Amino acid sequence: MPTYIYEVIPESETETPRRFEVRQSMKDAPLTTDPDTGRPVRRVVIGGTGLMGGGGAATAPARPTGGSCGSGCGCH
Repeated sequence: MPTYIYEVIPESETETPRRFEVRQSMKDAPLTTDPDTGRPVRRVVIGGTGLMGGGGAATAPARPTGGSCGSGCGCH
């Protein structure tokens, strides 16, 4: 089962949100309240660790040359 990170929604701009982890099935609905306090919570999205499916450099698409990725993002 994956572990999800939640944070309590702050009641004011000066309050620091408290984060906690919960092991849940991917089929379970996200929590809406903190199990300890009953306050409203939101799930925190954390970046992944790589490509799914075991892909590596051999399966990654080639980068275009010429100073831009070709998507119009403006990267150099």
